[in-house]
Amino acid sequence: MSTLSLKDLNKIPVRLASGHRLCAGCAEAIIARQILMGTEKDVVVTCSTGCFEVSTTIFPYTSWKVPYVHTAFGNGAATCAGVESAYESLKRQGKIDKDIRFVNFAGDGATYDIGLQALSGAMERGHKMLFVCLNNEAYMNTGIQRSSATGMGASTTTSWAGSVSYGKKEYAKDMTKIIAMHDVPYVAQAAPHAWRDMITKSQKAFECNGPSFINALSPCPRGWRFPSEKAMEISKLAVETCVWPLYEVENGTEYHLSPESQSIADGKVEKKPVTEWFAAQGRYKHLMNERWEPVVEKIQSELDDRWNYLLKLCQL
Repeated sequence: MSTLSLKDLNKIPVRLASGHRLCAGCAEAIIARQILMGTEKDVVVTCSTGCFEVSTTIFPYTSWKVPYVHTAFGNGAATCAGVESAYESLKRQGKIDKDIRFVNFAGDGATYDIGLQALSGAMERGHKMLFVCLNNEAYMNTGIQRSSATGMGASTTTSWAGSVSYGKKEYAKDMTKIIAMHDVPYVAQAAPHAWRDMITKSQKAFECNGPSFINALSPCPRGWRFPSEKAMEISKLAVETCVWPLYEVENGTEYHLSPESQSIADGKVEKKPVTEWFAAQGRYKHLMNERWEPVVEKIQSELDDRWNYLLKLCQL
């Protein structure tokens, strides 16, 4: 599949307008615009309840310039699948001849936790739709509560760090591999600083002729506690520390590292220690205390194991 040039990308209409109410420095609108630049065709958007929904569609205002459906926390994938099914039925009946693409945006809470059943079902049934997780690693919309996407050691309002606790006790769920195990045509992990990679993955996802999933890291200045102008630096740091490797999976079995992560695997770029990731964010600052050094070592070991396993899957 050919990649659209910058000139071509500039011709794609803006589907998400400015004037939304997302926090300063939030990456979600950036990610959504990159995703929506992945197709020149008409798009229908569904959106699970969360930061992105409440910030772009507070009644009576909307930032959306395409057909849009707000869904509950748990049924985003089911709603998008239903709209796609109605479209396919209308095409068979000869009542519509447009070539339309379908995408659901959801936070990690509506992907990893509350919406997992609907997501798994939509992937298994084979609906021609893209599901995008705007992964800010917690329930940010309702008060920065931990989710199963939250990293071990992170301090949230329901996994707070203190005199006897180092924060969240569990490792983050590997949702990207869970969806890849559904053997769907296309699955990818992406990050907003790598915009060309994000758009290319979106193009593949929209045109794979089946269900697809993109897990997009979405740095959150408020919940992660970093300066709002640092979102892209934090995004890049996640890749450099292998906290968030960039890769794609085709048909459930063909794993490929994306260029930025491939450079780390090839030794062209240094793999940074997880302590640099922790030092850049307030939610992890307590881990820099020497009393939690064993916890940091445990987290680094787990990250190394996951990275090495990913390299094996990529046959590297």
